[in-house]
Amino acid sequence: MNLTDWLRIAHPVLAVAVVYPLLGIVMYFAWQTRQRRLLTKAGVKNNIAPTAGLEHVTVGRWLTGAAVGIALLGLTHPIFKTIAKNQVWAKAPGQVIFIVLMFAATIGSLAFLYRAKSKMWRMVFASLTSMGLIILGLQDGVFRRLDEWFVSHYFYGTIVAILMVISLTILPEIYRHLSWRKLHITLNTIALLLFLIQGVTGARDLLEIPLSWQEPTVFSCDFAHQTCGKPPNATK
Repeated sequence: MNLTDWLRIAHPVLAVAVVYPLLGIVMYFAWQTRQRRLLTKAGVKNNIAPTAGLEHVTVGRWLTGAAVGIALLGLTHPIFKTIAKNQVWAKAPGQVIFIVLMFAATIGSLAFLYRAKSKMWRMVFASLTSMGLIILGLQDGVFRRLDEWFVSHYFYGTIVAILMVISLTILPEIYRHLSWRKLHITLNTIALLLFLIQGVTGARDLLEIPLSWQEPTVFSCDFAHQTCGKPPNATK
């Protein structure tokens, strides 16, 4: 494996090492918080720590940043690899500058979303963060699997990241209105299912991506008929 191959697997490595452990912790505290709320409402004594809800919120905020960050990382390698391969900087430097600014704007919007207090600004920065993810995902080099969008790692990953952004945006509202809390639960249940699906689609895509030195041979295969030329040492 060369540097390109190591950069390519940075996305799945960090997903396994950071994102999914955070997801497990968030779900644990979410269950603890709900159980404590229900038991307290029923007048039943319980030993669930009263800080479970605060821990759920804290780790949930980390999960949002991790989900958006891992999505951006997954886009970074193919986009800039394509830019280097096609010498886009020499042909259209404005396009490269635009892409770099979009990365910066998306990260900046997420950072401002964490700090925003008013509902209006939270919606603004959430919209900008989501738009940044979508626009970057439309750049050349991103493997979107358009012919099989319903099992696309890219599409599900983008949706999960945006759902996490929405959950962070509506966080203050769930303490004021029951309807917002129900929406929060619904969105995060969907996100949980998509996270699990991402584990499957991500593993599948890794099987389909060859090492950099293997690309010329693998990509010359006929994918429609699932056939390749004979290997060099094949007997006649």
